[in-house]
Amino acid sequence: MISGVKSWINFDTDQIEQLGNNKQSIMPIGENSKKSAGDTFSEMLVNSIQELNESQKVSERAMADLASGNVKDLHSAAIAIDKAELTMKTMVEVRNKALSAYKEITRIQM
Repeated sequence: MISGVKSWINFDTDQIEQLGNNKQSIMPIGENSKKSAGDTFSEMLVNSIQELNESQKVSERAMADLASGNVKDLHSAAIAIDKAELTMKTMVEVRNKALSAYKEITRIQM
């Protein structure tokens, strides 16, 4: 199936973490604004990519078990495969929205 999801989506987690550490360039306008969720955007994105990678690995194992006939519960294997597919589609849409927003921001004239 799909290995190395991070490279396929074109996200480099090291660059995302560096962006998260460079708070001066991405601080909100109001200095008194507080984080409501406790995580930065970069942390949430890295966590989502890691979860996606894990669901892909589980799906690959389930498909390998299906191919070899070692499946004990066909229903669980089908759910794992569907979950991985849905997670991948969601991440692709998040990537598309992020790229679209970036392109829109770059078009803004100052």
